[in-house]
Amino acid sequence: MSPDLQHLIQLQQLETEIDTMRRRIAEIPALQEAMTTRLANQQAAVDTAKQQLADSQAARREIEKEVAAVQTRLSRYKDQLMEVKTNKEYQAMQHEIASAQDGIRAQEDTILERMEEAEALTATLKSAEAELKRQEAAISAERTVLEAEVGELQREADEKQGARASVAAQISAPALRLFEHVARQRKGQALAEARHGICTVCHVRLRPQIFNEVRRNESLIQCESCLRILYFVPAAAPESAASSSGS
Repeated sequence: MSPDLQHLIQLQQLETEIDTMRRRIAEIPALQEAMTTRLANQQAAVDTAKQQLADSQAARREIEKEVAAVQTRLSRYKDQLMEVKTNKEYQAMQHEIASAQDGIRAQEDTILERMEEAEALTATLKSAEAELKRQEAAISAERTVLEAEVGELQREADEKQGARASVAAQISAPALRLFEHVARQRKGQALAEARHGICTVCHVRLRPQIFNEVRRNESLIQCESCLRILYFVPAAAPESAASSSGS
């Protein structure tokens, strides 16, 4: 195989690996931001549950104040009942007492409903707080993993960048210029394997004489369709037949 072609294949592999690592590194801030959003959403759920519980408890306290006021009025009515002088006044006072008692019963029913509501909201709040705690721990662990991954990817990318420079130094200037030119035009993919007479990247069939030249791997030949530099990977030689038994 042509030394230039051999080194270009190595160069392409290194660049592909470096690009994959850098893409992953670039993805990680978005993943971290998504974690922050998840945590914020769960904190909002906790805050909402707290507010709903506080509102329910405040509403119950207001009702309890109203009941206390009515009970005070009812007590006054009962005292006044002993002082009335006519049957008409007595009946009117009895009507006021009955109305106050009905109001108290209705409000007490509402208080019970509020108490049941508060129990349900308390359970919701506890569940939301537990989920927030769980997510905080999980996200903290995820962040640690991602930060370690970034460090490892950056270290490997730097190592491969050094290897790339070493390989590039062994390539002739014209071959390297061609590689870099095609790579710019083809989103970093400057080489393509030719297999069964086809460019495996653009899937266009090569002319037979071109494919025959590519199979020799002795020069830099570009695909007439996508312009990538072509190379051929010979079929692996079959393994030697096993020795006959007894030999």
